[in-house]
Amino acid sequence: MKQFITGLLLIIFSFSSFGQSTPSSDSSSDPDNLAKEYFSQIMGVAASATANTKLYQFVYEWLGTPYRLGGSSKNGIDCSKFSLALYENVFNTKIGFNSRNQYSKTTPVKKNELQVGDLVFFKIRSRNITHVGVYLGNDKFAHASSSKGVMISNLNEAYWKRYYFSGGRPAEATPTKMPRIMTADLGEDFDNNLN
Repeated sequence: MKQFITGLLLIIFSFSSFGQSTPSSDSSSDPDNLAKEYFSQIMGVAASATANTKLYQFVYEWLGTPYRLGGSSKNGIDCSKFSLALYENVFNTKIGFNSRNQYSKTTPVKKNELQVGDLVFFKIRSRNITHVGVYLGNDKFAHASSSKGVMISNLNEAYWKRYYFSGGRPAEATPTKMPRIMTADLGEDFDNNLN
């Protein structure tokens, strides 16, 4: 149903901008701005924080997915698999497969310096990291809660404030090395272009 609504909104946004004959300076007619405003209202974050609509669309499509320890599908997912799937699909970046492993692959970030897309880590009744979410802005984060499934919570809620450990920013994805090509394999045309 969520995919249907998202698709319908995108179609409406496309047709509303398609029918305009003159460019408008009104940002409310821009499909990207409309999508940002829509996700901003649904997720409770400032419209200015919704620059990455792909991130918010991904979160929206997963909202309400039940929690399942070790799960990695819309039939059930745990917190670390949710953040892993989000990073692979939105940022095209591989991060660790569990919350402790994900933390080890990040640069720590202070709570007041969090940026949209950063990971947030929690130590819930443990000395070790036990939970992870993805920061959305305005102190909101998306995560797979063991009691309510994929949802959006506020870092300032008493529960999350109590167990918050750190923010983390994953290192940039390292570019894939291009295979080395021997010039002998390129033939005479390559040699003639060098002269």
